[in-house]
Amino acid sequence: MTPPRSHSDMTPKRGLITDTFKVVKKERRGGKRDKSPSPPIAEPEPPQLSEREKDLQELKKFDLDWKFGPCTGISRLQRWERAALHGLNPPQEIKDILLKESTDPEYTQSLWRDYPL
Repeated sequence: MTPPRSHSDMTPKRGLITDTFKVVKKERRGGKRDKSPSPPIAEPEPPQLSEREKDLQELKKFDLDWKFGPCTGISRLQRWERAALHGLNPPQEIKDILLKESTDPEYTQSLWRDYPL
């Protein structure tokens, strides 16, 4: 005589998805806090600009500031003087830069010097 079968022996064996795929738990929003905070990452310092590069950067800002009027067809110094004549208060530091380097075309001419009128 054979022993009676139990209920679990009568049902076909089904595999669970976890038998095939590993269980992966999602991290909660906010995540778990580490006991020791990680050290802050040091941002690399921007490269130091030479005085010439700083001057040219300021002159480019002056060229791009339309409140001092158009800058095509005239020198930067002429534009500065015209803006001062019309009460537009151009920055004195721009004039100082222009007078310091009065022969270098990178200083005297605007960004738009290479474009035809």
